[in-house]
Amino acid sequence: MARYRGPRLKVCRTLGVILPGLTSESDLKRPFPPGQHGARRKGKMSNFKERMVEKQKLRFHYGIQEKQFRRYMVEAARLKGATGRNLITLLESRVDNVVWRLGLARTIPSARQMVVHGHVTINGVRTDRPNAQVKPGDVVAVHTKVRQKSFVAERLEHAASRVTPGYLQFDPATFSGKMVIRPEREDLPFECNPQAIVEYYSQQL
Repeated sequence: MARYRGPRLKVCRTLGVILPGLTSESDLKRPFPPGQHGARRKGKMSNFKERMVEKQKLRFHYGIQEKQFRRYMVEAARLKGATGRNLITLLESRVDNVVWRLGLARTIPSARQMVVHGHVTINGVRTDRPNAQVKPGDVVAVHTKVRQKSFVAERLEHAASRVTPGYLQFDPATFSGKMVIRPEREDLPFECNPQAIVEYYSQQL
């Protein structure tokens, strides 16, 4: 399946929550599912659908395809500790997410574009892999060759108004941020139930 490029707020309305990595909108102006009868749809979701919705929240927020998401689940289950918490740590440690959390991009798709175009370095080494894992102690920075670009100045100004999560430190003077500790479940910027996702995949993996 190709990466989703359709209406972003439509996805948020379907899932019932604003996904800050997918859209820069702050709230749902129409907090009901899309479609002619969306406002009148009622009824309790099945357990399967509840779990699937939780999974879709993470998939669309981080912009990950199903096959890749399953690989993250396998890796999270292999690591020590709770699988759900490990999953959040792996996803939050992606370099495209770190660039977004530092405020250098308005959305994760925008941050991914920066990485793919070679505008981002990890410990001074340019990377073009959005899924590259950032570890505690690693420094993520804007490449020196693009720091004078107008769009970088705009994003630094935007970063000044953003709240940096506790696991990151941001230094606008050096166009860089450092991961000080591993991200945890509590660092996720929206409501999600990772355990429901583990249950969704429990009979598939």
